Amino acid sequence: MKEKLEAIKTSALAKLEAATDLDVLNEIKVEYLGKKGELTSVLKSMKEVLPEDRPKVGQMVNDVRNVIEEKLEEVRNSFAAKLREEKMKAEVIDVTLPARKPDIGHRHPNSIALDEMERFFVGMGYEIVEGPEVEYDYYNFEALNIPANHPAKDEQDTFYINGDILLRTQTSPCQVRVMESTKPPIRVIAPGRVFRSDEVDGTHSPCFHQVEGLVIDKNITFADLKGTLAEFAKELFGEDTKVKFRPHHFPFTEPSAEMDVTCFKCGGKGCRFCKGSGWIEILGCGMVHPKVLKMSGIDPDEYTGFAFGVGLERIALLKYEIDDMRLLYENDTRFLKQF
Repeated sequence: MKEKLEAIKTSALAKLEAATDLDVLNEIKVEYLGKKGELTSVLKSMKEVLPEDRPKVGQMVNDVRNVIEEKLEEVRNSFAAKLREEKMKAEVIDVTLPARKPDIGHRHPNSIALDEMERFFVGMGYEIVEGPEVEYDYYNFEALNIPANHPAKDEQDTFYINGDILLRTQTSPCQVRVMESTKPPIRVIAPGRVFRSDEVDGTHSPCFHQVEGLVIDKNITFADLKGTLAEFAKELFGEDTKVKFRPHHFPFTEPSAEMDVTCFKCGGKGCRFCKGSGWIEILGCGMVHPKVLKMSGIDPDEYTGFAFGVGLERIALLKYEIDDMRLLYENDTRFLKQF
């Protein structure tokens, strides 16, 4: 038995010395130390050894196993060191080469359009205000003269959390909160994210942005509204831009209107961009309803005001001639880098 163990040790050590890679090393390990290996076979034949000799033979098997395992570890470490040395040589960095320039981000088209709008209104003395996106039904509807049976309160259009709390469908609640807490004169714009139960397509999204404006003071008329929005349109789309107001209905303003601007693509002559009409609708507006003023604690006999609301995405789409709203949110850098 001793001679057999010596032969196994000598054979294993010789093969380990001649091993060329880790695969060969693993094969040698299986051959001698595996479940069906040489040493395992010796242990299985222990029943043939005299009982008094078994402890001695067992010790000899363990000694041979230890020698082979130590040699395996030594050869494995040698291979690992050699591989690391080769890897270090292959990955040498030339520090004299110019560094790679990092990609530097820039503002999103929505942010660029919003900055222009805020800059214009702040220059006219407006204050920028914000409000909660999770809003009370009272501020989102009732305080804006939208009764309980109004279609806008249907759950198909609004995300309700419970009967009294919802995700705001407009930034008008910010205006109500300002009117409740501030004595006129008031000049504010309220940009922010709003939510409506719309299917996603080229012109709709369940989450989008609005910018709403409010002016409350003595002797404010529709002429002030028209003059303000006409200058706003020229600032956004060019000095030659003309505006047109069409009668409309909003529960919170009376009278109400929608405002169109001359197509900045064709100058009002009619083209594919404006669908041949020469005009493009951009916002809704009107004089603040006396009932809205009264509900917010402002005397409608002493003060009047106007309000307007514009979709930020719509302005960005028109300004940069983007034909699909989804492009703004798909995070495709090939698209965003154009701005």
